Amino acid sequence: MSTKTTIMSAAVGSLLALATAGAPAEDGAQEKCYGVAKAGENGCAANGHSCAGKATVDNDPAEWKKVDQGQCEAMGGSTEPGKKGA
Repeated sequence: MSTKTTIMSAAVGSLLALATAGAPAEDGAQEKCYGVAKAGENGCAANGHSCAGKATVDNDPAEWKKVDQGQCEAMGGSTEPGKKGA
């Protein structure tokens, strides 16, 4: 390997390490939050469909996505499902 390639590899590796250092832990507590999912960004099984990414409208109270524990209400959502939206 050339010196230039080695330096570039080290730089990219350092950037990746920095990017993941500030990310929340994968095993952090999360909860279902209803009414905050944007269209196509919902979790599974709501509103008559069985898969993630099938929400058709933003902030439907019957659609959910996982958020960090305790953050749902602060985002304007609810931990209980609402009635199906439009």
